[in-house]
Amino acid sequence: MRVLERLKPLTLMGLIAMGIVAQTNPLQAQPTKVLTVAGGCFWCVESDFEGVPGVIEAVSGYTGGTIENPTYKDVTRGGSGHYEAVQIIFDPAKVSRERLLEMFFRSVDPTDGGGQFCDRGESYRTAVFVSNKAEEALASRVKAAAQKVLRQEIVTPVLPAKTFYEAEDYHQDYYKGESLVFTRFGPKRQAEAYKRYRQACGRDARVAQLWGDAAPFASGH
Repeated sequence: MRVLERLKPLTLMGLIAMGIVAQTNPLQAQPTKVLTVAGGCFWCVESDFEGVPGVIEAVSGYTGGTIENPTYKDVTRGGSGHYEAVQIIFDPAKVSRERLLEMFFRSVDPTDGGGQFCDRGESYRTAVFVSNKAEEALASRVKAAAQKVLRQEIVTPVLPAKTFYEAEDYHQDYYKGESLVFTRFGPKRQAEAYKRYRQACGRDARVAQLWGDAAPFASGH
């Protein structure tokens, strides 16, 4: 009996250790996935998708061009080939790539090839970036379905993924930042400046006009 009593704590410790290993074993965890899109102002795309259940993080950056390590000025002045883009890191067990693509097309004006809303120029164009044939087929299928619903030509291209360069730190999570910035509305906290910019740019009004009740984000701003 005493031998069994001594074994009980050891057995319990062994079970606890096995439980910890199971929880920390990367083979047990569902790997995260990445969807890279360009939807005009990356502050807005980041703000939209970080609120989606299953999305872990959205990172603002630049991709699609030829200049290495571009700055915001390099991209917005044109000629770099880069888009303002966002990498959406998500848990595929909670939200699918297909669902995120459906939401993306309905969160932009995919009929506009010259920019988005008040932001004009090549860096503000829309695009979906894919890394393999399966992703390309899925994105093309979702695009075709969205075009059928919209009954207008969607010009948003599906492009091969290129190197993604993270944007400067001050662009990350801009929509909820507390730093004081100077705007045409006067000095504002970043979060307030973002709201004023988004409204003035007409993003949500245009998306709601195009997609109506199918717009996943427009009514929330």
